[in-house]
Amino acid sequence: MRTRPEIRRQRRPRSHGCWNHLLAAPLWPKHGVNLGTLLRTCDAVGACMAVPRRPWVPDALDHGNTLRHRQCVHWIDGRVDRWLQRQRDGGSAIVGVELTDESIRLADLPVARKRTVIVLGHESTGIPPEGLELLDLAVEIPMVGTGHSLNVAVAGSLVLYKLAGLC
Repeated sequence: MRTRPEIRRQRRPRSHGCWNHLLAAPLWPKHGVNLGTLLRTCDAVGACMAVPRRPWVPDALDHGNTLRHRQCVHWIDGRVDRWLQRQRDGGSAIVGVELTDESIRLADLPVARKRTVIVLGHESTGIPPEGLELLDLAVEIPMVGTGHSLNVAVAGSLVLYKLAGLC
């Protein structure tokens, strides 16, 4: 059995560069603290984060992210629905984490085979209609408890690990 120091030495010593393969996109954030936590998951799976340029977002990313290395963040200027349309027009798969009539279960979500943007909505209202129209696929995270949804960091992390093929 390997020791913890041996396992740590096998991990990447530096932050990965922008692989531009998976992008977690919390485009309508509600709680800033979840952004830093989601950024840690992006680092863990080799993904980047795409976030709207709002005055409070840089501090929110720093708050929950305790990694020593700089992570890959794509800043979105202007309307997020237009940015999402450009990603789709460029050939990216657009996967939304949302409960819809056509949503597939997380367990049935295949590993990403091309550049994929994971769209995460507002924690209370979800992905707005202008975002839903641009999805290629919606995925739901089954829940047996009484809650209606998971927070953005948890939901995004589950979907990122599945799309990255790490679970």
